[in-house]
Amino acid sequence: MTRVRIWDLPTRAFHWLLASCVIGSIVSVQLGGNAIAWHFRFGYAILALVLFRLIWGWVGPRYARFASFPPDPTAALASLRGAPHESAGHNPLGAFSVYALLAALAFQAASGLFANDSIMWDGPLKNLVSSETSDRITTLHRLNRFVLLGLIALHLVAIAWHSLRRRERLVRPMIEGDRIYPAGVALPPPARDDARVRLTAAALIAGCAAAVAALLSLGRPG
Repeated sequence: MTRVRIWDLPTRAFHWLLASCVIGSIVSVQLGGNAIAWHFRFGYAILALVLFRLIWGWVGPRYARFASFPPDPTAALASLRGAPHESAGHNPLGAFSVYALLAALAFQAASGLFANDSIMWDGPLKNLVSSETSDRITTLHRLNRFVLLGLIALHLVAIAWHSLRRRERLVRPMIEGDRIYPAGVALPPPARDDARVRLTAAALIAGCAAAVAALLSLGRPG
């Protein structure tokens, strides 16, 4: 058995941090009251993480790059019918899942900046738009929540299906970074995951956090 590094540490950290923030966002909004302040904080973190992933998809290691898993409807349908895929990273169905989740999360986090709850909480950029526009954005923000929950459910079902039907473990490689291949199988090239990659990612996430902070400052008076 041979281990091959597929998922670099920054990509793995992004995945689990994003999952934690999404869970925190859902729980805090259900609690309501003062917990809504944490709903906003989780939203800001999600916005920074999504921005990081969009950039990392261009400058990150081999399997983190969007070029390694382009959206391909034909390949996705073939994969759904059981056709094998050669990529060690995301399969064609997984690629669509990634793009859909990133788009839904980006919209949810961005729209929350302009939303309101008609009682005591307003998004930090609400004063940049009219009340009518804020109300419309709030409606879309609430509707997109169901889209997001549906995509998350499909994501979890796909992981379970791969585990039960194809005996393909997807969670463990996203924790450890490596996929295990039996002897005699042609091994894919490993992804870079050295100190330079990790320092680059640390600088990038710091820059994304600073960009989100600068964006939030646009809504502060004076």
